[in-house]
Amino acid sequence: MFHQLLVAIDDTDSAPVALSFATALARQEQASVHVIHANRLLVGGRGFTELTEAQATELVDAAVLQLLEAGIDTTGSVSRVTSFTIGQVIADAAQARRCDAIVIGSARRTHRSRLLHPFGRGTRERITRYSTLPVLTAPAPLRVPGRRRIGGGSVRSGGRTPTPVVR
Repeated sequence: MFHQLLVAIDDTDSAPVALSFATALARQEQASVHVIHANRLLVGGRGFTELTEAQATELVDAAVLQLLEAGIDTTGSVSRVTSFTIGQVIADAAQARRCDAIVIGSARRTHRSRLLHPFGRGTRERITRYSTLPVLTAPAPLRVPGRRRIGGGSVRSGGRTPTPVVR
């Protein structure tokens, strides 16, 4: 079904999940993968981007290496984009490489971000607007808040012993 996938990554927690999702899909379909990072220009940044060119290249190289180690034919690239052109650049890259689908990560939206952007306006919506290809969204990484125990230690703290339960 899929012979060529385009995986769009960024430097958030959703990138490893998207890569894992794309790795499993590419193995199952015996597909090749192209990894792209759309490095956004900062608003008012006079040509500066969110990541330096070296950081963006390192991010893509690490993703390509991870997929190559999994036995998947992989290439990668970095593109400079604005917030307004990110969807179009990713969709155009997928079309230029004759991809069959686009894989992206997902971020869990907080209540505050839903209030600020009630109708989406995210990268996924922008890619979907400009592409006729299926846009597969990997599930968002689960964030489990740290619970406090009665003894003052948290679940994550390895130094404290758990509070005994009396029955």
